[in-house]
Amino acid sequence: MVRFAHIADVHLGGWKQQQMQDLNFNSFKKAIDICLNSKLDFILFAGDLFDSAYPPIEILKETFSQFRRLKEANIPCFIIAGSHDYSVSGKTFLDVLEKAGFCKNVFNAEERENLIILNPIVYGNVAIYGYPGKKSGLEIADLKRVRLNDSPGLFRILMLHTTIDKVVGSLPMESINPDRLPKADYYALGHIHVMYNKGGFVYPGPLFPNNFKELEDLKQGTFILVDTESSQMTERIKLPTKQIERIVIEVTDALTGTEKIIEELNKRDLKDKIILLRIYGELTRGKNSDIKFQQIEDFAKRKEAYFLLRNTHDLKTRDVETEVHVAEKDSENIEDETIGIYSNENPSDFNNLIGELMEVLSIEKQEGETTETFNNRLIFGTKKILNF
Repeated sequence: MVRFAHIADVHLGGWKQQQMQDLNFNSFKKAIDICLNSKLDFILFAGDLFDSAYPPIEILKETFSQFRRLKEANIPCFIIAGSHDYSVSGKTFLDVLEKAGFCKNVFNAEERENLIILNPIVYGNVAIYGYPGKKSGLEIADLKRVRLNDSPGLFRILMLHTTIDKVVGSLPMESINPDRLPKADYYALGHIHVMYNKGGFVYPGPLFPNNFKELEDLKQGTFILVDTESSQMTERIKLPTKQIERIVIEVTDALTGTEKIIEELNKRDLKDKIILLRIYGELTRGKNSDIKFQQIEDFAKRKEAYFLLRNTHDLKTRDVETEVHVAEKDSENIEDETIGIYSNENPSDFNNLIGELMEVLSIEKQEGETTETFNNRLIFGTKKILNF
């Protein structure tokens, strides 16, 4: 009946290190190459194409070049905003992509008697509905009110950037029971960086791992190809990148720690690999800063490693914990936990606005933007949330 790709959580611009940012974009390009060679009817992007609502100009240029390839091949792209590229103002660079004719944002809703009615984008014999993700799971309450405008006889796809309770596990995150969602033939999900496929609810996983732990656990990116006439219906496509060399080493003496780590690196074949160096232990002599990480990185370069990432989350000094590296955790989950604790201790209707306020206050000044324009953008976004 129909063949399409389901991609989510690309997070272009998410990595701060240029080498890792390059790999992230290479995975995106490789996914586009596969889509171009797979005779698809269309592609779905289920949120977080970008890591922020206002990505750097270089990221935009490279992204546009890939969407241009899809447009020239007459492959339509349907998209929703995710919790990272969503903006409370309703204006993001996804709009620029759409105005350039590269994609169609499928979010089209109207309020009726306290319900949110989603209208579809009809493409051939398919009806595509979508609702965007928001910071801190603020879309969950809305999703409980969502209904679909009827589309009899069509294959119904519902695109969401949210968390269903089947995959949340022990994470302190807002989630929704799938039974509370309107019926569809395929749920194109994003947001949670897991691979899940059950009962038509599909998380494809991120297109490229987004942090140290995801590189450890996933090692590569993935997306989904869907063929509704196939008995399997879905095929998971893997996007291998550089080989991962995981090194876990205990250090108790910071003054000899550098030597110990380099000795371990010297035993390995590091050529063109991503080195994940996880250091743990309780320091009985010296402190974290006594470990010469620049010297370690220089040695890895001489061994022709592609890049070295380190994690010292579990390296502690006696009675004093070292700093926590946010790369270990999903920063969005940390925000959720903090907001949750504050809200429990300080109950108020205002707490429902905290996530949106954090988002609007964290926007960055864009290249060429005047201070006055930037300040006005901040004020406008804040007033809109507070209904001033």
